[in-house]
Amino acid sequence: MTGRRALAALCGLALLLGTVGDLAAARLYRWKDKQGYTQYGDQPPPSDQLAGSSLDVVRFRNPPSALVRLRLEKQGLRYEAWADNLMHGPVEVQLGFRRQRDVRSAPVLPARAIVPARSSVLVASISVTDPLRGGDFELTLDGMPGDPGSRPQDYDYRLPFDYGRVRVDQGPGGRFSHSDAQNLHAVDFAVPEGTRIVAAREGLVMQVESDFDKAGLNREKYGGRANFIRILHSDGSMALYAHLKAEGAQVRVGQYVRKGQYIGLSGNTGFSTAPHLHFVVQANRGMRLESVPFRMFGPLGQLQFPSAR
Repeated sequence: MTGRRALAALCGLALLLGTVGDLAAARLYRWKDKQGYTQYGDQPPPSDQLAGSSLDVVRFRNPPSALVRLRLEKQGLRYEAWADNLMHGPVEVQLGFRRQRDVRSAPVLPARAIVPARSSVLVASISVTDPLRGGDFELTLDGMPGDPGSRPQDYDYRLPFDYGRVRVDQGPGGRFSHSDAQNLHAVDFAVPEGTRIVAAREGLVMQVESDFDKAGLNREKYGGRANFIRILHSDGSMALYAHLKAEGAQVRVGQYVRKGQYIGLSGNTGFSTAPHLHFVVQANRGMRLESVPFRMFGPLGQLQFPSAR
């Protein structure tokens, strides 16, 4: 609808553990009722409805949860580009042209904005330079969780599980997967699959992914397919609990959790070689996430994590 022509608005979503376009596995149940008809549901039926038939599980793919949504509104001869934050926490967005012809924007794109939790912000207005000739354009909108103005404070994190033995498979700066800015200060705890994971710090559940059920070392295939819980803290930092068990999350988005509260089950999903818990504290540093150092305490006192290896 740019001038007299169709408008294509493309929203590119920046997801944290992988590439745009990854799909999550979901589950559907199929069975035959007493009359012999095939039934489907997202929950298994009571046993007395199976009529002796087997219960099949049908897996299908769902898109992962989005951070933000691009919304365009026509106002006379111009178009307003709004960013809708779908998260229970602040998101920074960047709006840009993928393609443009005979249009201008105010402010000049690319432009960034901070969108508060569950709200909307007008990022830019776009108008054609000559209404008689018309014009066209495509837009991209990228989102990054967190407020880039946040300043993480010192905090004593607790061990995120009560499993008696503490073993670290990969510490901060580990060469396998902890060498990038997002994970430089991450820790991989070796815990059996199904270990109860608790919140290392109180906060608001900002993101939950719980539908992935596979793991492997093909980064392109599995890099964006880890189940995780992201919790927003009062100072704007965020803790990520990753590689959780399929359907293992025990909290919901928007829920406030206490320190030590049970939040999920450990697993072996995504880019992973064995069951473990990936824990990292992150902050938005301007359309990019960076991990921040943290102190953590267990039953015997402060934990000393191994150096890079």
